[in-house]
Amino acid sequence: MVALTLPDGQVRQYDAALSGAEVAADIGPGLAKAALAIRVNGDLWDLSRDLAEDADIAIVTVKDEDSLVLDLLRHDAAHVLAEAAKELYPDIQVTIGPAIADGFYYDFARDEPFTPEDLEAIEARMHEIIDRNEEVTREVWDRDAAIELFKSIGEHYKAEIISEIPRYEPITLYKQGKFIDLCRGPHLSSTGKLGHAFKLTKLAGAYWRGDARNQMLQRVYGTVWRNEKELKAYLHRLEEAERRDHRRLGREMDLFHFQEEAAGMPFWHAKGWTLYRTVQAY
Repeated sequence: MVALTLPDGQVRQYDAALSGAEVAADIGPGLAKAALAIRVNGDLWDLSRDLAEDADIAIVTVKDEDSLVLDLLRHDAAHVLAEAAKELYPDIQVTIGPAIADGFYYDFARDEPFTPEDLEAIEARMHEIIDRNEEVTREVWDRDAAIELFKSIGEHYKAEIISEIPRYEPITLYKQGKFIDLCRGPHLSSTGKLGHAFKLTKLAGAYWRGDARNQMLQRVYGTVWRNEKELKAYLHRLEEAERRDHRRLGREMDLFHFQEEAAGMPFWHAKGWTLYRTVQAY
């Protein structure tokens, strides 16, 4: 017997273990359709994971005002980004792709630099993958078998990461379509749950492991939100921040400039120095 306590204190009892998705469906068809994940004793789980012991649970939907919901969407967006990039450029290697504040990124190993046109193509393919509504499945793998798998498909960075995971930690892989990735999870039950309120925002360089002695990787940044309204509001904030960027204003108003010899130090022009001394005197 498994006893599951809902947020309102209601206790539901089941004769055997069942998944989060099955619990949501038992509560109601509307909740089953809206469910993104399940919170189990405070931890976020995939809907596909079985609940075999008594627990406090809550079904998580996109309407929940919880930062973990956005983290879940951002994490899935990173995986969809990687899948799209691999479909378009099969020879690249995927490395790491976490959720970050206001968005996500994924680092790729590729000899040829990505271009703004590549970014547009990847974003378009991401929309296609979401429309496919590919099922996302979680698998626990033997460590050595997982290493050999990624080596066999040319993903040597992933194999390196697995080899450094502590022995006591399980190796979990997530599959969606033909794409497979190393990840702790949790994830949405399908790519369609992510929705289309996302945008790839910029390209950057990043050293593997953050070490300048390692290979330079290509980082693709993006942002994702619950709905189009939130996405548009965020993009508007970015535009306003760019409009007020002191580096741009300093250049356009002939106030100061920066030089490589002293990164971060302003070299004042006559107008800028006058303003600086005026504020200082005030």
